[in-house]
Amino acid sequence: MRRRLLAVLLVLMGTATLLLCLPLADAYARGRTEHLLLQRRSEAVRFADLAERMRTAADRRELSDEIERYAQLYGASVAVVDTAGGTLARAGTAPPPDGGTGPDSSPAADALARALTGRSTDRLPALRPWGPATVVVAEPVGRDERVSGAVLMTLPTAAARRDVTVRWSLIAVGAFAAFAAAALVAFGIARWLLRPVLDLDRAVGRLTAGRLQARAVSDTGPPELRHLRRHFNTMAQALADSLGRQRDFVADASHQLRNPLATLVLQMENVEPYLAPGPGRTEHARALDEAERLEELLDGLLALARVESGTAEPCEQDAARAVRERVAAWRPVFRDAGLELTVHGLPDALGVRALPDAVGRVLDALLDNAVKFVPGGGRVEVSVRRSATGDAVVRVADDGPGVPPDQLPLLMRRFARSPEHQNVRGSGLGLAIADEIARTSGGRLTAGANPPRGLAVELRLPAP
Repeated sequence: MRRRLLAVLLVLMGTATLLLCLPLADAYARGRTEHLLLQRRSEAVRFADLAERMRTAADRRELSDEIERYAQLYGASVAVVDTAGGTLARAGTAPPPDGGTGPDSSPAADALARALTGRSTDRLPALRPWGPATVVVAEPVGRDERVSGAVLMTLPTAAARRDVTVRWSLIAVGAFAAFAAAALVAFGIARWLLRPVLDLDRAVGRLTAGRLQARAVSDTGPPELRHLRRHFNTMAQALADSLGRQRDFVADASHQLRNPLATLVLQMENVEPYLAPGPGRTEHARALDEAERLEELLDGLLALARVESGTAEPCEQDAARAVRERVAAWRPVFRDAGLELTVHGLPDALGVRALPDAVGRVLDALLDNAVKFVPGGGRVEVSVRRSATGDAVVRVADDGPGVPPDQLPLLMRRFARSPEHQNVRGSGLGLAIADEIARTSGGRLTAGANPPRGLAVELRLPAP
């Protein structure tokens, strides 16, 4: 957003600078052209007066000497012609005009034709650093019906164009300095405007990640954004209090129910020896199983409430070590269930940043599910690698029956069970808790198919 705002401001300021500088540069070029015309036209008028008073050979020599000195001094070409186009006096290197006035005639011929009709040169092409190299000034000798000839001056424009170049360079430097100063001001304004917005964005990101104590702390920017920050912090506090009360209720209810439930299970176990063989003992065993299942459900709810409370902070840990320890702990369980548990690509060390023992807790949930749902004789493989983005990836893949594609999004939901696994022992909270641990740690838990058959679950955690 800062880049877009700066881009808009810089484009607007650049456009304004150009709109101011271009007319200024053009005005100076036209003014310098007008100054050159006035200077050289006054000299052309003087030569025309000398030509008009020319009567004798001495007057002709005086005129020739004047235009020769002028041509040598300014590097110009001066010619005095009569009404028939004949040259009376000439100095410089430019060729004499042909007097043509057709559509293909030269600027000198056009200027001469105008002068012979009694009109002086009143306009020159605007001078630019790149040209024109010469300009033509013509002045009639005599006036009105007494025009007896014309003075034609071909003038170099190098000095004038040099002045234009210097002035344009100064204007360009001034424009660049003004633009740079305006850009610095725009950068400061954009930073001042967007700092509270970026702070709010970071606070929202932390809240989304489950850190309910995150708040916007920036106290700069416009009053409206500071007012928005205060309202956001009030909302975040209200949200944290509401979720905290809900989680406290779930945790307290789970904890308080565990004690009477444990007492009930103990009493049911004590009653079992006094039951006679028959349907009553079967129903008693079924009730005891349901009580134990309820106890597992309460334990899962309590664990989920503790994870969602966000009291623990992510820390650096070794994912490879956690995988090595948990696989060693689960191998006897897999062996008793008739399953093969293997590890692939396990490095000596793999650092991650996550909640304490996040890798071990998530891996326990994934391996527990594999024991429950993979038939005997199946194979479960745990692999560990570092992704191209730097995340640590722990993958648990099996060759069991798998999950239909339409049910994969439901795996991370609480109490989710596929129809064919409704009677499998468990609370349905294992993957939900694992997903919450991964999300709170700044990572994610994803599930997909494991070709040709089976299920693969990947845990991604950020590098330290």
